[in-house]
Amino acid sequence: MLRAEHLRFVREAPRGGVLHCFLLDCSASMLTGERLALAKGLLIALFDRASTARAEAALVCFGGSDADVRFGPAVPRWWNERWLRPVGGGGGTPLAVGVGRAARLLQDSARRKPAQQRWLWILTDGRTSDEPARPRDVDQIVWVDFEQGAIRLGRCASLADGWGARYVTAEELIG
Repeated sequence: MLRAEHLRFVREAPRGGVLHCFLLDCSASMLTGERLALAKGLLIALFDRASTARAEAALVCFGGSDADVRFGPAVPRWWNERWLRPVGGGGGTPLAVGVGRAARLLQDSARRKPAQQRWLWILTDGRTSDEPARPRDVDQIVWVDFEQGAIRLGRCASLADGWGARYVTAEELIG
């Protein structure tokens, strides 16, 4: 007969691991110079890396006036270009909306897995006047700048500096 004294509470060791949350700018300005296509190619490589490392990944896309979670958070088992092909571009750059959606995802992850290390990767050309607040529940932030052309606003570098985040250009990350 099973009695209460037979039951034991076993405290689980905190589960670590890593979550890479990718925030992809799908605005009209990212269509110029095939920046969105370049960002999608880079995402495929980053998701492959996450899968190899058995890290969780999430993808949040923002453009027009909205932001939505397209994948995860989960370990990407068979991520490939088929998932990204339908992601289109157009409209405005609601960076604050995108950061807000990613912040909620990271907050939920922090509540579920407090020992998990959380990364936020922001892939954008920075063509926005939004100045969102830095998300709280994130350990590392990387701004990946896709800005091209003779006239550069330098918004990604400025936002990265204000957040105490790492700043890289897409070319540096690929290269």
